[in-house]
Amino acid sequence: MKSAYELAMERLERDQGPTRKLTDEQRERIAEIDKRYDAQIAEARLNHEQRLAGAPPESQESVRAELVDTLQSIEDRRRKEKESVWASEGAE
Repeated sequence: MKSAYELAMERLERDQGPTRKLTDEQRERIAEIDKRYDAQIAEARLNHEQRLAGAPPESQESVRAELVDTLQSIEDRRRKEKESVWASEGAE
């Protein structure tokens, strides 16, 4: 009898095609990418919190919107960098 995990993986492969596995080097690169971008996100949050604390009430919403844009930009860069690792040679 198959486990729920095995059944889910079969469904995933059927729906999205065969899965690929990362090499140890690729896993390390992705971990480094996550670590670097997590730090950038933390720094952006701190900077925006400081700006928000010093901003007049009428401009606080624009500071919050800037934070959302900044976080989205960081996440987009993270995603692209991870995709390049996935696309690199060596994936099984």
